[in-house]
Amino acid sequence: MFISFDQLLNVWLFPFSWNTWADETFSSRCGRLQHRYPYKVFGFVVDVLFYFQNNDLEHCRRAYEKEKTRYQMPPEMRQ
Repeated sequence: MFISFDQLLNVWLFPFSWNTWADETFSSRCGRLQHRYPYKVFGFVVDVLFYFQNNDLEHCRRAYEKEKTRYQMPPEMRQ
């Protein structure tokens, strides 16, 4: 449920953006576009919100790395 809400948030915030990827979470998008202005701020807020998971501020970067490896897909569908 949380991942589906995160993906929906990704589309709702910027519905007509060229930077939107299908099946991408907002956290992953912030990690991918962390060098751009609004995503720097969004990414920092998300990292602070999820600080309790690993006691570091790397949530968005890790989410993007998992997205690149298709971690959320079933093992038989990964490359």
